[in-house]
Amino acid sequence: MNHTYLKNAIVFVTVLLLSGCLYPDSELSKNQIAYEDQLKTVQAAVDDYRDETNGLVPIRTKENETPIFEKYIVDFNSLKERNLLSEVPANAFENGGVYQYVLITPDDNPRVKLIDLRLTEKIRSINIRLQAYRDEYLYPPFGEVISEGIYTIDYEKIDLESPPTVESPYSKEGLPIIMDTDGNLYIDYRMDLNRALEDFSHSFEEGDDIRYLLAENTPFVPAYSLPYTIKDEEPVFLQ
Repeated sequence: MNHTYLKNAIVFVTVLLLSGCLYPDSELSKNQIAYEDQLKTVQAAVDDYRDETNGLVPIRTKENETPIFEKYIVDFNSLKERNLLSEVPANAFENGGVYQYVLITPDDNPRVKLIDLRLTEKIRSINIRLQAYRDEYLYPPFGEVISEGIYTIDYEKIDLESPPTVESPYSKEGLPIIMDTDGNLYIDYRMDLNRALEDFSHSFEEGDDIRYLLAENTPFVPAYSLPYTIKDEEPVFLQ
């Protein structure tokens, strides 16, 4: 496979995104509504659902190996069937919006949080380039070693002008996209975690997964992340 195919694949995905084939209504103004009121409404519906079902939660079943923060997707149909929710939030993916509603700690104090699906689209677009590269060269385009088994992406090899980043749902700053030895892509949240360690009180110790510092204290989960822990008061990858 050559670079012509790579560029054609990239153009195809770009056209899909611009034409709205993946998220046809994502640019509608109604989908940019502030999410705090919607979170409260969905949380109340989830709580009522638990009361009516002896502790069950309204989630769509996903594979066991699904990463923890992307695993428990709120099932709006279940909430609507019980008349606990009159309509799906306008900013939800199921209604053409840019947010996926998820639960954290569903077995113990389940709380409704969000995944910003613009992260998903960016990861997908980089993965298209990466897979096209691997079709030709087999191995992922490894850059520098960040930690054991974790690498930056050699962005020039996949025809990018700069290292790939996504806009943080927490700080709005650019977070690096990184990969493991198998070429799986992740978002590096160390910048946000470093701030969270300073801003939020916690009792985390070395060996604990400190990603919950973000998930517990903000409306968003750290989607597409590797586990992190704390060492010398700084976030490090949990090996």
